Amino acid sequence: MSGEERAHDARDGLYDRLKAYEGKPAAIAGRGKDPVNLPMIRHWCEAMGDAHPAYRGPDAVAPPTMLQAWTMGGLSGHQDRSEAYGDLLGLLDGAGYTSVVATDCEQEYLRPLRPGDEITFDAVVESVSPRKTTKLGTGHFVTTRMDVRAGGELAGTHRFRILKYAPAARPAKPVEAMEPAEAVERPRRPRPVVNRDNAGFWEGVAAHRLLIQRCAACGTLRFPWLPGCNDCGAGEWDTVEAGGEGTVHSYVVMHHPPFPAFDPPYAVGLIELAEGVRMISNVVGVPYDKVRIGMPVRLEFQRVDEELELPVFRAVEDGPAAGPGEGER
Repeated sequence: MSGEERAHDARDGLYDRLKAYEGKPAAIAGRGKDPVNLPMIRHWCEAMGDAHPAYRGPDAVAPPTMLQAWTMGGLSGHQDRSEAYGDLLGLLDGAGYTSVVATDCEQEYLRPLRPGDEITFDAVVESVSPRKTTKLGTGHFVTTRMDVRAGGELAGTHRFRILKYAPAARPAKPVEAMEPAEAVERPRRPRPVVNRDNAGFWEGVAAHRLLIQRCAACGTLRFPWLPGCNDCGAGEWDTVEAGGEGTVHSYVVMHHPPFPAFDPPYAVGLIELAEGVRMISNVVGVPYDKVRIGMPVRLEFQRVDEELELPVFRAVEDGPAAGPGEGER
């Protein structure tokens, strides 16, 4: 924390009030809405492209990274959030930190979860950071720790960190420097998260190449990029370049939430590439209500602003079309 931020916290006393919530419960006696079950495991593995045999058959276990899935409340939410956690968020809102973004999570797995396990959980406010200034804006990081139990036995812990912040004002482009079409500056698209595990993918995109990881041990292709192979666990890999042909495996039409950098409604597709892996991207070249499951598409790279290009998939007009009505959401 900079000297200016430290002085700000001391001046208004907010940080002392925020710190008082550390150690208080964030969720009390929560219960998973469903026991661990094979259908959810199957859907997760299909969506992630994870074919590991441990997640199939009569002795199946749940993928460890599903830990949070069994505690989520869905659209109807949970009723177990504590009053203290609501008060903490209200205090931050009242101080002007009204925006929120999830920043990271950490999980520790203590025992496998198996179909039939009944899930319970408790959560605590583990820490509230001093006032921090980020590229998004200024605010406080709030970390909660959830203890997840199966049949009363501790099965794992899940730490989840959010930033409650006041958005930073973007410097306006001088009017005299604007082109006529820029009279109203359009907000920029959110930046993709680039880290050491996926940097090679984005380097490929910058060179107009769609790169797929290939396990050096068993040859399995994988997407999205991961540090190790789901099939054999090997950490060594190389890449192959996708040819660019694919089909729409599934899709949704986005209407909400509105965001100034996007023009809803638009179609987001789960594209099955000819190489056999799937990736999520926009379907372009046809109206959103004409996208269909099975529609052939072709890779192209779309520049969205002066800094960012993204891989998208253009509908191939002369390809076979799927039956009407498929894929509607």
